[in-house]
Amino acid sequence: MTQHSLDDGSTEDDFPEWVDRIQSNVAGEVRRRRKEMGWSAQELADRCEQLGHPIPRNVIANMESGRRANLPLVDVMVLAAALETYPVCLIFPVGYVEQTQELPFQHLVPTWDALRRFTGEQELPNHDPGLVPDFEHHTSLVHTALAALEEEDEARFAARTAPSRAQQEEAERKRTNYADQAISAKYTLRHVRRRLREEGVTPPELPPALGDVDPEPDSDTPQEERL
Repeated sequence: MTQHSLDDGSTEDDFPEWVDRIQSNVAGEVRRRRKEMGWSAQELADRCEQLGHPIPRNVIANMESGRRANLPLVDVMVLAAALETYPVCLIFPVGYVEQTQELPFQHLVPTWDALRRFTGEQELPNHDPGLVPDFEHHTSLVHTALAALEEEDEARFAARTAPSRAQQEEAERKRTNYADQAISAKYTLRHVRRRLREEGVTPPELPPALGDVDPEPDSDTPQEERL
């Protein structure tokens, strides 16, 4: 093994190989999760085959025992789906592995921190997040608009069934407020989707309740009026 000096003067020999550590994380979590579900290695292999990517029982057994030399990403993805968890939870088993390495020759860090950086939840300087922030913003706007529309419907019903004039007026005031919130969220959502398209990106599909956000083809009516 080639030695590499670390920042604190220690060498790589003082730590397990990074690849071995990551594979050990996955193997340990696959084994733990499999047993938690009460499955044998064969049952897990059968489930992987059902998902369309066979992983033989002996391959799973060798992985869990550390005898397997490599671990393809596609295997991690299918194993996670078979075990009804997420791939990142196999790579960084929070709560079951206290510390891990993110890259070769780096110091051990809390597994929770490694997972957050891996998913992009914790931003790193000079790292390009791609379009993830845009899609997260889009999802937030969709949730806001849908919630406002639901509240508007409830307030409309409350106004229709109010036993007194005062309660009717209060419900109508709430309905108007929620309607304004929905319009604002949809208006912002429309601009987000337009900007994504201008960048050559296909925006996420909208739920039917927000079908009026995107302009209709060949429509001459300004979208602001139709929202």
